[in-house]
Amino acid sequence: MFRKIKNTLKFINHLKGAQKTEYTQLQYVDKKYKIHANIDKNYDNLKTVLGKSNDVMFREIQIDIKKQHRALLCFIDGMVNKALVSEFIENTLMMNIHLTEKDEKLLSQDIYKTIKEKVINAAVLKESQSFDEVIGAILSGEAVLFIDNYDTAMLLGVKGFATRDIQEPDTEVSVRGPREGFTESLRVNTTLLRRKIKNTKLVFEQIMIGKETHTNVCISYIDGLVNPKIVNEVKNRLNRIDTDVILESGYIEQFIEDNPLSFFSTVGNSEKPDKVAARILEGRVAILCDGSPFALTVPYLFIETMQISEDYYSKPFLSSIVRMLRLLAYIITLLTPAVYVALTTFHQEMIPTVLLITMASSREGIPFPSFIEAMLMGTIFELLRESGIRLPRQVGQAVSIVGALVIGDAAVKAGIISAPMVIIGAITAITSFIVTPLLDSILFFRFFFVILSAAFGLFGIMVGTFIMLAHMCSLRSFGIPFLAPLAPTIWTDLKDSFIRAPVWLMKSYPKSLRTQKTKRQSISTFPTIPDNKDGEDNE
Repeated sequence: MFRKIKNTLKFINHLKGAQKTEYTQLQYVDKKYKIHANIDKNYDNLKTVLGKSNDVMFREIQIDIKKQHRALLCFIDGMVNKALVSEFIENTLMMNIHLTEKDEKLLSQDIYKTIKEKVINAAVLKESQSFDEVIGAILSGEAVLFIDNYDTAMLLGVKGFATRDIQEPDTEVSVRGPREGFTESLRVNTTLLRRKIKNTKLVFEQIMIGKETHTNVCISYIDGLVNPKIVNEVKNRLNRIDTDVILESGYIEQFIEDNPLSFFSTVGNSEKPDKVAARILEGRVAILCDGSPFALTVPYLFIETMQISEDYYSKPFLSSIVRMLRLLAYIITLLTPAVYVALTTFHQEMIPTVLLITMASSREGIPFPSFIEAMLMGTIFELLRESGIRLPRQVGQAVSIVGALVIGDAAVKAGIISAPMVIIGAITAITSFIVTPLLDSILFFRFFFVILSAAFGLFGIMVGTFIMLAHMCSLRSFGIPFLAPLAPTIWTDLKDSFIRAPVWLMKSYPKSLRTQKTKRQSISTFPTIPDNKDGEDNE
């Protein structure tokens, strides 16, 4: 009874949250601050809010148009392009402009409008009467210009801080396809997506998250294609994030995922613009975070862990075989140590006699049972993998080589680990690198299966497999079943699952995503075969 009441209250709160789709804007300063017509008061307010930092620059300028006027320029050193500030703002304002009788229109205008329309040469120029917006612009790398006797400030887009160039991502290496990757600049990342999707319905909506960091976060989707319920759910979850710090997209991922305690991630991430663009074009929502080269995509399904963007650039036969090999690698890296422990502990009769004799001779003198061997081998491998990742590349390679020699040769000769266990560990390690998106779940379930196999043999492995599959079936990613299109089975979506059908056969959008559009291409889209007879006649 109490559980039903609790579930009902949760559903009501979810409905209340679903109706709230507007973003809440964070404040940089208290509402007591405002822009005054007197620039001295604006200067005092800016010094109060930003004055303790020595990288905040204040520049008072005398403007000689029609009569002497004062202006105040404020920006952060290192965040703006100093050449643009000096040439197109300071020098232009300080330059004496001699007016003649022909300039009656210019004389009739007020000084603020004259500077805005005739003097300032800035590609991006906005106006604001909000002191909070002015502070946000300064902290974002813009220059702000105040003119005496006017309570409106000019926000000048002269950003010039250093950013990383567009490079090939190290985390997702591809043989064929685009080599560019996202950077830490949000505007660069949105531009990369714009270059891939030249569509007027491609939408970018920006929100600020983090009461201390004020991190810009942008969601992207194609209006008219994506399911509106998914977009609203993304907005609701982002809007409910109440934290001081957002430094990377991983923070956002942990706040918005459906099941935070699951070892399977229900939010995808990628460093490749072509992969994210493909997900958007399928009807998903992308989430970009300023300061992070990794973009998030939702909904995220299990089948995506077996797919890479290069699959769609190659022949379907090779892509299908490679995908099935990835699934096989996932099964091997999960179950191989557990099966070895179960066979050597409980089911020796299942091992061929010759192999059993060889394994028994190799285990002669080993002080530990198979279970301890498997746990020890798995732990040592994870330590080597972590050290190889964290250390510099040259040192990391040396650690990997030394570790392999120590485990592969010295440990066997010393009689600590048997030779078959070294082979099992090597196979497990190699296959785990093939399915890197599932490393979190692999690390847990590999030890989970080993423990069950040591206690119950193959029966324990079967029980553990059913537990893992039941857990995966219970997962949702923004309302979409995690195992779709396998469970529930959607036959049309199986064309792009563990096999990849030819592109010209994928005529519809994934039904599991419940997109607004269903037809992707014409039914008549089929590779045309040229008629050789016409060519022979022409010859």
